[in-house]
Amino acid sequence: MFIIETYSSAVLLCIVTMLCWGSWANTQKLSSSSWRFELFYWDYAIGIVLASLILAFTLGSSGTQGRGFLADYAQASGDNLQSAFIGGVLFNAANILLVAAIGIAGMSVAFPVGIGIALVLGVLVNYLADPQGNPLLIFGGVALIAIAIILNARAYKSISNAAASNKGLVLSVLAGCLMGLFYKYVAASMAVNFAAPEVGKLTPYTALVVFAVGVLASSLVFNTFQMKKPFSGAPLNFAHYIVGSTKDHLVGILGGAIWFVGMALSILASEKAGAAVSYGLGQGATVVAAVWGIFIWKEFKNASPKTHKLLNIMLLLYVVGLGLLIGSK
Repeated sequence: MFIIETYSSAVLLCIVTMLCWGSWANTQKLSSSSWRFELFYWDYAIGIVLASLILAFTLGSSGTQGRGFLADYAQASGDNLQSAFIGGVLFNAANILLVAAIGIAGMSVAFPVGIGIALVLGVLVNYLADPQGNPLLIFGGVALIAIAIILNARAYKSISNAAASNKGLVLSVLAGCLMGLFYKYVAASMAVNFAAPEVGKLTPYTALVVFAVGVLASSLVFNTFQMKKPFSGAPLNFAHYIVGSTKDHLVGILGGAIWFVGMALSILASEKAGAAVSYGLGQGATVVAAVWGIFIWKEFKNASPKTHKLLNIMLLLYVVGLGLLIGSK
């Protein structure tokens, strides 16, 4: 199977992860105006599963290192399969909240607050589980990112009404708290040495497939519930999904595939970079999403000069914080 050999290659993959994780939400904005995010999410989950299977039967089943996907799945222990599956369930709960927050507050708010909290919590949790890298640089970068989150929340409140502001921020915070936990479970299911995996442990490709199944399976519960009890708008049923256009369905599948490519590259990079650094760099997606929201989708076009100053400081702090994470190992 294909694995990463050097730290520099791992950092490069993490940068691609950052671009994927920060850009997939644009696909939701490309859907038709009548295509609600609850409907979009079914195709998004399907896209994650399809991408995971394609990767498992190609890169995950070729070469001489590690174990092929089917052989690896057959020897995996139940505990490790369960751990990867739980990671998918936790991610899905967090992501549904995040997508709802994007619909209410926009990309330039939901990502910096939700993913920023996930980055802070995720780096701490993953570092404690696998302490790789200079802790001073890692936690210094996390501190700068935490300040950036606060500035972004202030900027958002200055342009929104109180009700929308509170709902969007609350959903973003809840999403961030859950998002910071899922990666640990996926990482814990995998072998320490990808080239010579221990018996019972999963290769990254197998862990990713089980993770993806966890996402789709939990969608049957989470997304069905939010269709009946949506965060905003009227309730929906599956008839609304069936009559969607081909474009809307394909855009949702594309969104899931883009996110999953970022996840796969982050997991592959984690062996050389360490789970904390790999996850933290990937969550630099916040900067990418904020740039999309601010400069492309013009979510702050009517904001005051003071608000734009806060946003610029927020982006600068994020970039410096991510730089410290890169330099920590």
